[in-house]
Amino acid sequence: MKLPPVVVHAAVLIGAALVAAYASAAEQPEPQRYRELVHIVRQDCGSCHGLTLAGGLGPALTAEALAGKPAEGLVATIYAGRPGTPMPPFRGIVTEAEAEWIVHQLLRGFPADGGAAAARAD
Repeated sequence: MKLPPVVVHAAVLIGAALVAAYASAAEQPEPQRYRELVHIVRQDCGSCHGLTLAGGLGPALTAEALAGKPAEGLVATIYAGRPGTPMPPFRGIVTEAEAEWIVHQLLRGFPADGGAAAARAD
């Protein structure tokens, strides 16, 4: 049985809406924690992945380099590390929800770092 085109289009639109909802599901951290997370990524992650996140000892973390990679795998890598590689787990430094937020930011193009002083402000 062939579905009418309107049903197929409706299913595609509903699917797209669900994907968009998931993509925005990463809750925005509080302003102070936001600055801390940006600083952590730019400095700690940047020490291996390059301060511009364009690659170094570790691979690039730019939106272009991560395009097509499953977000769940990236979150798991941040949170649990990669055994047998230099990639350490960040569990204890970030929560799993924060790792999810970081991944969503990386997939969009990561924000600039305001510096350690800005991270301590407030």
